[in-house]
Amino acid sequence: MKYLYRLYQLVVALPLFLLTSILVSLVTVVGSIIGNGHFWGYYPGKLWAWLTVRLFLLPVTVKGCENLKPGQSYVFVSNHQGAFDIFLIYGFLNRNFKWMMKHQLRKVPFIGIACEYSHQIFVDKRGPRKIKETYDKARETLHGGMSLVVFPEGARSFTGHMGVFKRGAFMLADELQLPVVPLTINGSFDVMPRMRDMHWVTWSPLSLTIHEPIYPIGQGKDNVANVEQKSYEAVMSAIDEKYQGFVENPDQ
Repeated sequence: MKYLYRLYQLVVALPLFLLTSILVSLVTVVGSIIGNGHFWGYYPGKLWAWLTVRLFLLPVTVKGCENLKPGQSYVFVSNHQGAFDIFLIYGFLNRNFKWMMKHQLRKVPFIGIACEYSHQIFVDKRGPRKIKETYDKARETLHGGMSLVVFPEGARSFTGHMGVFKRGAFMLADELQLPVVPLTINGSFDVMPRMRDMHWVTWSPLSLTIHEPIYPIGQGKDNVANVEQKSYEAVMSAIDEKYQGFVENPDQ
């Protein structure tokens, strides 16, 4: 069965994935230039992500959609197990949002330029001016129901376990007094861990748990620490038992 699935990937899933990646990137760029960047920066990518998961025949379970209110801006924070985290959130969260991502992703062929034109937020830590520009853009984005998705670990796991959370997303949510919604991803590490990038996809179910929003209890350091701790605990609470517990990530 494993080799039949690999043959299917080689003959069907991979060629279609490459084709849709190019087409969606082009549509996103052109649409963002001539139209609404919030629309073209989300819906083509959502379709691409949903289709990618379906192409690789991966079953998906989503829990907690009822926790989100229409029209409310959120800062979503998620564990980062593997490459398929992107497809799972983009395709199945069902909220219009912008990604906060490493500036190095600008260099990814087609995808990087699509992210640039669709106003995704690149985190650039090469000096105070670049950091300020990152957070200024995030502030401008988070209004009118637009949300933000952040991986606060800042790097994918090597083991499937969670590392430490960095505070940037929580400080931004504190400044704007926005609720933070923890997300828990399961299965992505089993599908394609970072040690096997660009290798065969391994069949495994994927799940996305949308936890209840964590609202600010004030403003300042105490609120940041409180929301960060509660978010970490919420994400950890729904992780599969075999990946429970903290494991240091040398890439953080």
